[in-house]
Amino acid sequence: MPTKAPQLRCLYAPPLTPIPRRSPLSSRTFATAAPDPSATDRPKPRPRTTFQDRLNNGPSFSSFIPTPPTHLPASEALELRTALVGPAGKKKQITRLPEWLRTPIPDNANYKKIKADLRGLNLHTVCEEARCPNISDCWGGSDKAAATATIMLMGDTCTRGCRFCSVKTSNAPPPLDPHEPEHTAEALSRWGLGYVVLTSVDRDDLPDGGAAHFAETIMKIKQKAPHMLVEALTGDYAGDLAMVEKVALSGLDVYAHNVETVEELTPMVRDRRAGFRQSLRVLERAKAVSEGRLITKTSIMLGLGETEEQLWEALRELRKVDVDLVTFGQYMRPTKRHMKVYEYVTPATFELWRQRALDMGFLYCASGPLVRSSYKAGETFIENVLKKRATQHHTALAEAAADVGTGASI
Repeated sequence: MPTKAPQLRCLYAPPLTPIPRRSPLSSRTFATAAPDPSATDRPKPRPRTTFQDRLNNGPSFSSFIPTPPTHLPASEALELRTALVGPAGKKKQITRLPEWLRTPIPDNANYKKIKADLRGLNLHTVCEEARCPNISDCWGGSDKAAATATIMLMGDTCTRGCRFCSVKTSNAPPPLDPHEPEHTAEALSRWGLGYVVLTSVDRDDLPDGGAAHFAETIMKIKQKAPHMLVEALTGDYAGDLAMVEKVALSGLDVYAHNVETVEELTPMVRDRRAGFRQSLRVLERAKAVSEGRLITKTSIMLGLGETEEQLWEALRELRKVDVDLVTFGQYMRPTKRHMKVYEYVTPATFELWRQRALDMGFLYCASGPLVRSSYKAGETFIENVLKKRATQHHTALAEAAADVGTGASI
């Protein structure tokens, strides 16, 4: 059995003393002392950047907080204000957006529902793609029947490049979604709208320009919601009038095609494949093939540099092809890549042209700085006109049937 080894100790060693245990609360000592704050150089401030200058010269937080409206004299309300922007030494003067063109930020239950449905069904709207200033007004109606959305068919990429439009462009956009007509009809029937506007990008890459796709969408909408009124804002189909006829005979109620501007400015404003005379032929054929049943509609932007005489001539040409409705709106530059605004037209001038259009025989004219071709300002009137025409049509059919019955009995 092993024995415990004896512990040996030197005879002259000092007595053993226990090592004191350090308290856990005692501070730890460091090998180096803390540096003197006065001896440490403070970090140099970062140099100012152009972004900081732009941020400091931009709007303050109070600019985004709604304030009660102030009533200004007419002379001040219509005055265009300027401001200097940019870094020191490189400031430039810009023209502020006039007060009559300012719109609220969209925030409404109907707006949020429509946007959620659009994303869920992979649908696009010209309201979003073209950055329409009326989106909060049109999508945020007090009820579903008052809300209006302009569905943009055939994707969000156009094959043309007009200098006023912010829609994406490409020579080879993605192929058409074969389920889009069904999804569009389903979404519109779900919203319960009384009036809907359909538009599309130009698809010059397709043999028919997308006319068959457009017509199919209209027919499916009428199948799911027969009482819904449908307005189609179409392209010119590269001048192929047979495609115009296909869409005009698909069951829609209003055929719209925009001339956009006066004839003299068309080459500078629209894509080179578009033309003022070509647009007139589209509107004329749509009216003729429907035997006058369709309402035809067009839109003109002001503020591009047009003259009064040019506007008069454009309106005269539109009346020659029996266009029923015309709208006037202010051109607003989407981005710096697009053509500049020549002038901001005052509300009084818009009202003047509205009255002139009515005097020339147009059935209706919506005219104002924020009016767009599919703005809901005129749709209540159009709806009433269409319902009145439908009633007259049914009455005429009933009378004709009664006459036929009387003649057969005789």
